[in-house]
Amino acid sequence: MAAPTIDHDVVSVVRAAIEKHGRNRDAMIPVLSEINRVFGYVPGEAIREVRKQLHDPARQVHIAESQLYALTSFYDMLSTKPRGRHVIKFCENAPCHVVGGKAVWDGLREKLSLNNGETTPDNKWTLVTTSCLGLCSVGPVLLIDDDMYGNVTPEQISEILEHYE
Repeated sequence: MAAPTIDHDVVSVVRAAIEKHGRNRDAMIPVLSEINRVFGYVPGEAIREVRKQLHDPARQVHIAESQLYALTSFYDMLSTKPRGRHVIKFCENAPCHVVGGKAVWDGLREKLSLNNGETTPDNKWTLVTTSCLGLCSVGPVLLIDDDMYGNVTPEQISEILEHYE
């Protein structure tokens, strides 16, 4: 996705996310998730705008930019930099590793010419590792956008990726 270029767009998106999810600390992750969904990541301008719109001394709501950056960088579903149209999350936990995960990971990296956290030059793919996708019984596991793939072998990678052409 293209980076936002007009401040007004960021302001509108942040305002809509806050109106939808609320103006308190409990709403921070849903607000940031909404922004991430719209832009494909959480731009720095959006973090500054969230802080600006939520700062309310009367209600004792004080959220530092650093807290918002920490939330955005901590959670795997959020990103502080643009990602590709399709995000591949690969489980790197031990259960997936012991049933052939390394070979699948190496196959993905080779097929896409990417390392962890990188995006293809055409912005089609982003490849990231995650600690667990919750499907240990069918590892190795991939999550592409919202689609789960279990018992993945290196030989299946090309066929799986073709579904997103």
